[in-house]
Amino acid sequence: MKQFEYISPCHFGLETVLKRELTDLGCEITKVEDGKVSYTGDANTCARANMFLRTTERVLLKVASFQAETFDELFEKTKVIPWEEFIPKDGKFWVAKANSVNSKLFSPSDIQSIMKKSIVERMKTKYKQDWFEESGNSYPIRVTILKDEVTVCIDTSGESLHRRGYRKLTSKAPITETLAAALIMLTPWNKDRILVDPFCGSGTIPIEAAMIGAKIAPGIQRTFLAETWKELYPEATWANARQEASDLQLKDIEMNIQGYDLDGEIVKAARQNARCAGVDHLIHFQQKPVSELSNPKRYGFIITNPPYGERLEEKNELPGLYKEMGKVFGALDAWSYYIISAYEDAQKYIGKQADKNRKIYNGMMKTYFYQYMGPKPPKQNK
Repeated sequence: MKQFEYISPCHFGLETVLKRELTDLGCEITKVEDGKVSYTGDANTCARANMFLRTTERVLLKVASFQAETFDELFEKTKVIPWEEFIPKDGKFWVAKANSVNSKLFSPSDIQSIMKKSIVERMKTKYKQDWFEESGNSYPIRVTILKDEVTVCIDTSGESLHRRGYRKLTSKAPITETLAAALIMLTPWNKDRILVDPFCGSGTIPIEAAMIGAKIAPGIQRTFLAETWKELYPEATWANARQEASDLQLKDIEMNIQGYDLDGEIVKAARQNARCAGVDHLIHFQQKPVSELSNPKRYGFIITNPPYGERLEEKNELPGLYKEMGKVFGALDAWSYYIISAYEDAQKYIGKQADKNRKIYNGMMKTYFYQYMGPKPPKQNK
């Protein structure tokens, strides 16, 4: 089967998590860079990556890379790419996004316009026609230029992969599904351990944990743009990926996952989102402040995204909130707690230095993943 090169982007600081996911899928990793991982595979790789990857926003089909310092050079080198191998004569194609960093070509709109014209010129020659209706399937092109190195890809996912299809209602500052999954995967939590999110908002962390524990593929409820590209990816590749996802699900499973929030309306939204994800029976949601959190069991996990003062009126409340978190979490017997926050004084008011502190960029916002690791439970005799 024909081999392709793919690129999947991720949050800065989470490349190792995405690399591990890709390795587990059997992909051959070719490069790991800031915010993205490159790998090779066939048509099945595209379908399985879209279906199973929890920590990437997209699966991009790489079509070319080259050096360009002028717009003339960009035009001519784009024209050399064999676009007819990827886009049929009725395909709808456009440069959906262009990013430029430390490059002589820095105008996204000019990059988009020039590359579109160049692709049209190539296709005129190959398809022997002067006009393209673009009435067929969509082929959005994404371009990044880093230090004059141009990387050209076609987006196979369509809508971002963080849109699993279950989150109908959100809180004021929701964490994305991909980031929530990555945070869980950075911890040693597994489906047999208690997990609590005391600031659950619309339920993203508990829902992603339940999906991980029950082996529910993140893409099982949605479609992907490349499913329409019959010339590149046969229908069977997508049908096989869906069947594999269905076969892997654990049907009869119990987990102890809990989500709490101070806002009763948002707790209702979390319940509804969990129902849409098919995991409402695995999660207990309740309206409750963090000050009332307690649990008699040992070796549990807290993974949470508390407020960190995005809005000015919250900033004055942060010292008291983080002190309360330190007191309540510290009183739990042999628990581990993991907190993502942009609040620079988080450790100071929690009252304890984290065992590990990982820097993660949530969009353009620098956050820290504070990891307080409790003892491991004793091994059970089999």
